Amino acid sequence: MAPAEKEKDVSGCTCNMAPFDVSNKYFSKPHIESVLRGLNSLRKSNDFCDVQLVSKGFCINAHRAILASSSPYFYAMFTNGLLEADKKSIELPSVSPNVLDTLVNFIYSGEINIYQENVEELMIAADMLELNDAVSCCTEFLKSELDSTNAVGLLRFADMHNFTVLHKLAKDFIYGNFVQICEEDEIGDLSKDQFINFLNSEYLCVDSEQQVFRAAMKWIKHDLSDRRRYIFEILSCIRIPLMSTQFLEREINDNTDASLRVALRSIYTDIAERIGNLVALEVEPRLGAKKDIYILGGSKREICSAWSRYSESTFESVVKFNTFRKEWCDIKPMNIGRIMPGVAILNGCIYVVGGENESLILSNGECYNPIEDEWTSVAGMTVPRCEFGMAALNGYLYAIGGWVGDDIGGSIEIYSPSLNRWTMCNSVLPEPRFSMGVVSFEGLIYIVGGCTRTKRHLQDLLSYNPVTGEWSILAPMLVPRSQMGVAVLDKHLYVVGGITSNNEVLNLVEQYDFEENTWSSVTPMKGKRASPAVAAADGMLYVIGGDITHTINSYRSQITISTVERYNNTTTQWEDQPSLPESRSEAGVAVL
Repeated sequence: MAPAEKEKDVSGCTCNMAPFDVSNKYFSKPHIESVLRGLNSLRKSNDFCDVQLVSKGFCINAHRAILASSSPYFYAMFTNGLLEADKKSIELPSVSPNVLDTLVNFIYSGEINIYQENVEELMIAADMLELNDAVSCCTEFLKSELDSTNAVGLLRFADMHNFTVLHKLAKDFIYGNFVQICEEDEIGDLSKDQFINFLNSEYLCVDSEQQVFRAAMKWIKHDLSDRRRYIFEILSCIRIPLMSTQFLEREINDNTDASLRVALRSIYTDIAERIGNLVALEVEPRLGAKKDIYILGGSKREICSAWSRYSESTFESVVKFNTFRKEWCDIKPMNIGRIMPGVAILNGCIYVVGGENESLILSNGECYNPIEDEWTSVAGMTVPRCEFGMAALNGYLYAIGGWVGDDIGGSIEIYSPSLNRWTMCNSVLPEPRFSMGVVSFEGLIYIVGGCTRTKRHLQDLLSYNPVTGEWSILAPMLVPRSQMGVAVLDKHLYVVGGITSNNEVLNLVEQYDFEENTWSSVTPMKGKRASPAVAAADGMLYVIGGDITHTINSYRSQITISTVERYNNTTTQWEDQPSLPESRSEAGVAVL
């Protein structure tokens, strides 16, 4: 055809064939799907098929051109002068019949059936046949199945077959969930080199180096007769100077294997006498272990004259405490001041919702992104709430009870971050309450203490299962209280301070064992506190600010304090920490 010659396209439009204008190019997905369906229909009816794939006597008819266009493996087989190039029947003995059938269907349809029983074999075969899209589908399936019970197994599987994407997914999951994974027996299946790679990582998400030490001892004891020879090599990867000497002494005394006791005693001496031959003496916490405590909003009430006059203000400011440098700093303030808001961490961001501002109960919320140092508005709750509980669980936020207008609420609502929407839950509290402690732990939400319409300063502990909607009554606290702080540390729920039935501000602390369903007393704080901010970080329990009862000229009032204490679970002692820049109570708290 001459350059100037024109032709009619199928739509009847006149078009110049040269030069080609990409703006006239259209894409028809239905046409592609129709062609695939047609080719698959031809394959199933054995029309135009010119090759047969065989596995253990099972035969599948196919078209060389389709196989070669879908798979570099088949393209090389049919074009590089191999024996199979001219064969009508090709044996694939390393691929099972079911898997071969599944992969050929994928080539012709783009659809693949993946389930737990076939995914590993399917992925290996797809990789061998260089069906990269099928490998990606298997990877996505395994990503959705990844949890603490199978992460190590999937890492070893990916390592064995060089699945780099799956390997990174499993490795990052282990970094982020190291403590939970080390509770599984699978941790012992890691090779020495694999395990040491994790121990040397800056990105293990742990609360304390003791958790890494326990993981190391568990790995060694998994095959003690063979692995005791690695004790010094393994322990040299642990930042032992960050652990307390009391903890190490207890581990030495509790260890029943003589060779491990000797090794641990040698390391203890190496540290105590500052020798440094066995372990590094100067170490920094892991990046994944470093935590910052954020104190958000709250109130300030301070005496400003001898006549019992006091100033009162609401904070929109946010302060951050670096637990390793032991320094406070200001960060970008919230858009609005809030007293007693709901605060929770979701997807690496801090959500602050509801609360009170100048006697107005709020429903609106905002979200802080620490990477971008920005606050953004989020959807408001369906009802305003203050003195309520909020917890993050399974990718959602749960707002529970509290003051709703001028009444005590018993409703629960759920926030979806993907939809940016709150919806009211069908479940409700067994009895409306406010000023309680709320935490989430291992799939359940726990609610402790607080006040109802008929009783102030409750003693009970409830658990709520969002999946089934079921409530369970658990062992009651030792001391009834409200306006306390709560946090989870090392599989225990801690309840700190608060106010008891005779309006006494408490310094009493108790802990709940989730596994045993029992409460026990903990060393009391140095000072009494109501409405403190309580947070677990770096294996310690931090109690920040709050308020105390102040009496002057026979006038009693609640004033805010700035002091900070830290509970060391190993020594069972409270330690003073740098005070808040300003006294603060009724604030939200988050740890990132």
